[in-house]
Amino acid sequence: MYKKPVINRVDFSLSSKYGSPVKSQKVKSEIDGIKIEELVKEFGSPLFVFSESKIKETYEKFKEAFESRYPEVQFFWSYKTNYLNAICKVFHKLGSKAEVVSEFEYDKARRNGIDGRDIIFNGPHKTKEALRKAVKEGAKIHIDHWWEIKDLEEIAEELGVEIPVAIRCNMDTGVYPQWSRFGFNIDNGEAYDAIKRIFEGKKLFLIGLHTHVGTFMLSANAYYVAAKKLTELKNKVEADFGFEIEYIDMGGGFASKNRLKGIYQPPEVIVPTPDDYAEAITSAIFETNKGKLPKLYLETGRALIDEAGYLITSVFAYKRLADGKKSYILDAGVNLLYTYFWYNFEVFLTKRYDNLTEPAQLNGPLCMNIDVIAENIQLPPLNRGDILTIWPVGAYNVTQWMQFIEYRPRVLLIDLDKNVRIIREKEDLDYVIEKETE
Repeated sequence: MYKKPVINRVDFSLSSKYGSPVKSQKVKSEIDGIKIEELVKEFGSPLFVFSESKIKETYEKFKEAFESRYPEVQFFWSYKTNYLNAICKVFHKLGSKAEVVSEFEYDKARRNGIDGRDIIFNGPHKTKEALRKAVKEGAKIHIDHWWEIKDLEEIAEELGVEIPVAIRCNMDTGVYPQWSRFGFNIDNGEAYDAIKRIFEGKKLFLIGLHTHVGTFMLSANAYYVAAKKLTELKNKVEADFGFEIEYIDMGGGFASKNRLKGIYQPPEVIVPTPDDYAEAITSAIFETNKGKLPKLYLETGRALIDEAGYLITSVFAYKRLADGKKSYILDAGVNLLYTYFWYNFEVFLTKRYDNLTEPAQLNGPLCMNIDVIAENIQLPPLNRGDILTIWPVGAYNVTQWMQFIEYRPRVLLIDLDKNVRIIREKEDLDYVIEKETE
C-alpha cells in the first residue's frame, strides 16, 4: 500500500557524538519578573499563566497599526479564542467589544457587562431563541445561511420590527484550502442573491458585510483581496438596493509568533507584522470604495493573546524508549494543549544545566499514545520535579482543553502591577461530577 513520504527536520548544527553543548539550552526563569519556580511552589503544577502586560503591548501595536491608517476602527474580542472572564475583561478594558459564535458565548459577554449593541453575533448555529434575544438587545447579527434569513424574517414579523443585519461572505483570496463553509460566496453571486432576498423581503435591512478568510493567515495579500471584494460588493448593493453599509468586518485569522508545523522558517521571517495586515486591508478599501467610507471592524483573537500565555509543567518520570530516545513524562499533556497538533511550541528550562543535551521526547500524563508534546527536543538530563515552560499557548488552549483522564489546572493572570491572581481554580471531583445523575 502506498504511503506518502514524510520529511522530518533533524537539527545537527550543534550536535556531536557526545550530545549538544550547554549553550543550546533555552532558559526562562521568570514571567513578568515573577519567578516560575515560586509560582509552582505556591500554586502547583501544571499551571497556565497569562501576562496582562504582554496582552496590552500586543493590543496597542495592532491598534496603532490600524488607527494610524484608517479613521474609524473598532476591535471586537473573539471569545472563542480565550473566553476566561478575566481575559475578556482585560480586552474590554483596552477598548475591545465582543465577538461571539454561540448563545453560550453571547450570554458570557452579556454577563461580562457588554451591551447587546456592542456584540457581534457570528456562527452557523444560532437558535431562533438566541436570535430573538439578540434582536431585542440590538446585537450585530451576521447571517451565515439562508435558513437564518428565514428565521430572522419570522422574528421581525413576530416583533413588528425591521431588523438591521450583516451577512458573512466567503471568496477566493488566493490562499488554499479556501474557507467556503461559512457565509455566502461572493465569486459565484450567492452573496449578492442573499442581499437581494433581504431587500425583497422588506423585513431586514443590510448594514454590514463580514468575512473571515481563514486561520493563522501568513498572507497579508489575502486580506487585500478580501477587503477589495467586500468593498466592491458594498458599492454594488448600495447602488442597486439603496442600503447604506455602515461597516466592513474583516474578521480575524492574523497569525501569532507560534511555529506552525511543516514550516521551517522562523516566525520572525514568515509572520506578517500588524502593519503588514493593516496596510493590506486599509489600502484595498481606500482604493475601491465609492461613497461614504465604512467603519472597519476587526475580530482579532489569536494574534492578541497567544504570546501572552504560558503553560508551566513539571517532570514526573522518565524512561528510555525502544529506539533509545529518552522520554520525559510531564504532568501536562495534549488534554491541555489541543493546539499541539498544529504547532511546535518553544520549551524553556527554568535554569541552565551543566550537562550535555541529548534528543528527547516530551510525553504528557495521559494513557494515550498520541499524548506527545515534543517529539525531538534537545534536553539535558532532567529529574522528577524539574520545571519546563511551554510557549506561546494563549490562544484556544483554555477553550479547547479537555477534562480527560486528568483534572484541569489553575490559571493565573499577572496583572500590570505584577500581582498574581487566580482567574480559574483547578478542578476537583465535585466539579467534574456536578452535572451527573444516577
